[in-house]
Amino acid sequence: MTIQYLFELVGTAVFAVSGALIANENSKPDWFGVTFIGFITAIGGGSLRDMLLGSYPLVWVSDVSFLYAIITGIVLSRLLYKQLLKLPRTLFLFDTFGIALFTILGTEKSLEYGLNPLIAAIMGMFSAVMGGVIRDVLTNQIPVLFQKEVYATACLLGALLFVWMDHYNIPRDYNFVVSGLLIIIIRIIAVYYKLSLPKFKKNE
Repeated sequence: MTIQYLFELVGTAVFAVSGALIANENSKPDWFGVTFIGFITAIGGGSLRDMLLGSYPLVWVSDVSFLYAIITGIVLSRLLYKQLLKLPRTLFLFDTFGIALFTILGTEKSLEYGLNPLIAAIMGMFSAVMGGVIRDVLTNQIPVLFQKEVYATACLLGALLFVWMDHYNIPRDYNFVVSGLLIIIIRIIAVYYKLSLPKFKKNE
């Protein structure tokens, strides 16, 4: 088992925890409902990317370990529910790490399929954020893309950096780390200083 593969499993579990906590906070569903929301949150973005790429079978279909990671995340979110709610900063850091990881992995996979670099960067962003968007829609929340936090923008900038460095044949591991760190740094700075993009149209 490689470190990258282990990180993918941990990131999947963290996304499942996020989905389970938000589902319970907003609608108080039963175990099936929480599991479904956690599942969608964890694999929604990657599955959408793979379907657009025509990459079959989907990752979680071909590797049952990802299902185990999701189930583990959901069970932990139930057993440690109160403790997890008291650790918003910890969950934020895990979530930030997760979106950075899945953005770069999604971008890299899209490049391997021969996509235009700009499209590959967008697909990488989709990999990281679309699971959360679907989660928010299902739990009657404003999707994360429409909130003030710099979220998808950080992912897109990191993905663009990755494709730029890849174009100049920067070693893969170095590119992976630098591009991922850019996403993490932008996200942390934006949240800490409450930064957001300009509004499309100001209220009159």
